[in-house]
Amino acid sequence: MEKHLNIGIAGCGIGGLTAGALLAQAGHSITIFDKFDTPAPVGSGLMIQPVGMAILHAVGAGDTVLAKGKQVTEMRGHEAANGRNVLKTGYGKRFGLAINRPSLFDALYQVALRSGCVVQQSSTVIDAVLDTDKRMIMLENGESHGPFDLVIDASGVTSRLSKMNLTPLPYGALWASVDWPDTTDLPTTHLTQCYHQATKMAGVLPIGTLPNGDIQKTAVFWSLHRNGYDSWRETPLDDWKAEAATLWPAFAPFLEKITSHDDLTMAQYNHGTLKRPYEPRLAFIGDAAHCASPQLGQGANMALLDAYALVEMLRLHSIPDALPAYAKSRRTHIQTYQILSRIFTPMYQSDSRILPMLRNWVLAPLMLIPPAPWVARKLVCGDIIPPIQGQQVPQPLHSVAKFD
Repeated sequence: MEKHLNIGIAGCGIGGLTAGALLAQAGHSITIFDKFDTPAPVGSGLMIQPVGMAILHAVGAGDTVLAKGKQVTEMRGHEAANGRNVLKTGYGKRFGLAINRPSLFDALYQVALRSGCVVQQSSTVIDAVLDTDKRMIMLENGESHGPFDLVIDASGVTSRLSKMNLTPLPYGALWASVDWPDTTDLPTTHLTQCYHQATKMAGVLPIGTLPNGDIQKTAVFWSLHRNGYDSWRETPLDDWKAEAATLWPAFAPFLEKITSHDDLTMAQYNHGTLKRPYEPRLAFIGDAAHCASPQLGQGANMALLDAYALVEMLRLHSIPDALPAYAKSRRTHIQTYQILSRIFTPMYQSDSRILPMLRNWVLAPLMLIPPAPWVARKLVCGDIIPPIQGQQVPQPLHSVAKFD
């Protein structure tokens, strides 16, 4: 690896901040460009799985996110019609960390700044022009920056640089962050869901506290067809809340603080993978390289793993060799989870009547028979196969659950 590189990163999200901080810590000059006017994340709560936590510890944000997030030891889901448990997956001696996006963002943002990254705001990257062995970053406002030895595209599914073909998924979800209610008896260590076949799904995820707060927050979500948002907004809010509470009475206390349609945000999902997540002097990570339904809870994990793998390959190789090595190191893991996402997502979000029956009466009983519980744990932890081929993910400092 060259001793000193000038690297430009498009996107100040989980992947971009992690890659930037790790590279700056290795002595490189890092400029991160993002369209936001004020540093802030987009979205509600998310899950960091054990392999992702290992990367957060490696970059220096692990203790901070542990303090702000909520340890999740089990995922449960039941069918509304009969109360039948159709999802019950634990972590064994490990745990997932549920966290507010603002808290995760703030932890990584502060680490990136301390590491020496320069963040340029109000900068929408629209191109990265190759000039011999350098690239120039072109902004929407007409500015150009560089030259850079390498550009990393971490700007997500809306990337202007990535040529990934996207397949829109039929269902998305309404999301909101609310205070954890005193009137609920749902466990604060579980992700809990309720289903009506695969067309309706409600969920509750405890996500810890905001960066400067101490009130325990919750991410609530409601499955919605991607074309159903306008009609949902036209429906009186109390009618929708009554429908959701009828489906799942335990959901009602979480909806009390929702007083407007604007309190919920619609998230739409896509599926896609770049066949080759790099071009000369340009690497794609996170949702700019691959995206899927969040049903397996691996989105943030994937961005963290991509960032770490790319930095490791840059440590071991010169840029022309590092980029194909990065792609090879992540290919099998990404492909595996993309395939599994295609298989499992329609069982929980689709118009199918057959798939939820298979979920309830075939898959759920099978998941109780060894070695299925072990396989399920490895799946959600993110290491059902090695996450980075040929490399060890750094050993997490906190692998055993600690209960509040």
